[in-house]
Amino acid sequence: MTVRSRRFDLVVFDWDGTLFDSTALIVRSIQNSCRDVGADVPDDRQAAYVIGLGLEDALRSAVPGLARERYPELAKRYRHHYLASQHELSLFDGALPMLHALKSRNHWLAVATGKSRRGLDDVLAMVQLKGLFDATRTADETASKPDPLMLNELIAELGADPARTLMIGDTTHDLAMADNAGTASVAVAYGAHEPLAFADHAPLAVVQSIAELHAWLDRYA
Repeated sequence: MTVRSRRFDLVVFDWDGTLFDSTALIVRSIQNSCRDVGADVPDDRQAAYVIGLGLEDALRSAVPGLARERYPELAKRYRHHYLASQHELSLFDGALPMLHALKSRNHWLAVATGKSRRGLDDVLAMVQLKGLFDATRTADETASKPDPLMLNELIAELGADPARTLMIGDTTHDLAMADNAGTASVAVAYGAHEPLAFADHAPLAVVQSIAELHAWLDRYA
């Protein structure tokens, strides 16, 4: 039997909307926090568009008309609503077997997310994923997407080559970060952003489900 060589040594995943089924809760939490502080409430599409950014950048983009000094209050209300329901969330079906399959082929696995460090660590513990990822970066400890710093730091930490690194995400912020870091990307169409927006970033594939992503990675990664 011929053993196929790897195309990518490092596979980096976004978290929310890519591995974790949290898009609807994030949108609802943004909207409810706006109601709490009397701000204009973004519609579903506007709220979903900012997913993947750091919280401060996300709220400023989703709610641009709020007085600057009130964004900390808005962020506090967002955390309240999100954390109250976070226990209801889970990985997308099939995500865990996909990650274990990649690990068994000796890929490095990493996470690049707009979540906070505390938020990511909490959820990694909750879904029993500690030890599966070789490195992680969050928006509160480095630059927010689409700045490439988050991805560049992961590449440097693991000693990877950008040409042999793959970024997987559900938003144009993820794909733009990959563009800026000089890595390949794959887009998932079941998350926060409309698939039509992905074309400008020329991902290697646009997949419709975790099952399709798993099959693509098995064949091409």
